[in-house]
Amino acid sequence: MEFANKEYLLLLLLLIPYLIWYVMYRKKTEPTMRMSDTFVFRFAPRSWKVTLMPLSMLLRVLAFTMVVLVLARPQTQNSWASKTVEGIDIMLAMDVSTSMLAEDLRPNRIEAAKQVAAEFIIGRPNDNIGLSIFAGEAFTQCPMTTDHASLLNMLQNVRTDIAARGLIEDGTAIGMGLANAVSRLKESKAKSKVVILLTDGSNNRGDISPMTAAEIAKSMGIRVYTIGVGTNKVAPYPMPVAGGVQYVNIPVEIDTKTLSDIAAATEGDFYRATNTKELRNIYKEIDQLEKSKLNVKKFSKRYEAYQPFALVAVLALLLEILLRITIFRRIP
Repeated sequence: MEFANKEYLLLLLLLIPYLIWYVMYRKKTEPTMRMSDTFVFRFAPRSWKVTLMPLSMLLRVLAFTMVVLVLARPQTQNSWASKTVEGIDIMLAMDVSTSMLAEDLRPNRIEAAKQVAAEFIIGRPNDNIGLSIFAGEAFTQCPMTTDHASLLNMLQNVRTDIAARGLIEDGTAIGMGLANAVSRLKESKAKSKVVILLTDGSNNRGDISPMTAAEIAKSMGIRVYTIGVGTNKVAPYPMPVAGGVQYVNIPVEIDTKTLSDIAAATEGDFYRATNTKELRNIYKEIDQLEKSKLNVKKFSKRYEAYQPFALVAVLALLLEILLRITIFRRIP
């Protein structure tokens, strides 16, 4: 809150001499009565009226203070702001092949990846972020946007059963997934463009090789961070059987060399996550590496906010008058 006429606040200094006068000379203005002996009144209790006598003075001080604040014109700023942000454009490329149901990460790879990605998105409110998903094919789940509520909603709707239901071909098309993410960044005017590619396998599908997609990203100035998810040997995988689910151990085959080469070619980094904690730490590290420098212009409108102060002043004054002519009424 700000005051448009701050000079009126100096009127509050007038309260100092008033309080001094009240303390020093109040008793001289009160009526007196001569008595031969006051011994009988020495231990008499004070009435509640006498105890509350200073209340009138306090109400007058409160009313005067509120009037001065009204004259000073208190103002508030609205919550709407228009800002221009030069941040980072980020595409998340996430593997949704059926192998992402393996439960070496808790509760499974896909849910752990979604949870950590959501935390990453929430921590970067000023960046354009989009989501690309891939299995044997790739498509954009959400284009780059600053509407992170919508992005998070689409992220939560990501499922691995799209390949199982035949909506897309199953497999791991790393090159296609990276190329799809890169295509969303080609028109970007941001100073920094990033792809975070997460997968649990090796490239075995698609018309574009991973290194070809990496070269395209490099030519556009896009940095790629690659993450290999899964344990180092085998992982429990829920296999549907008649009447339930049977867990089988499937080998973990992550092409770490290709992922490392993609990162190196684009001046990014390659990471391995064998559990959810490591995956969360990887996103935190990327978050620290890719901090944006914001150039913000803020426009705001001020509104008069004197009404509460005026209301308190009126109520205090009316209450003081009411007390003065009733409870604290003096008979000459």
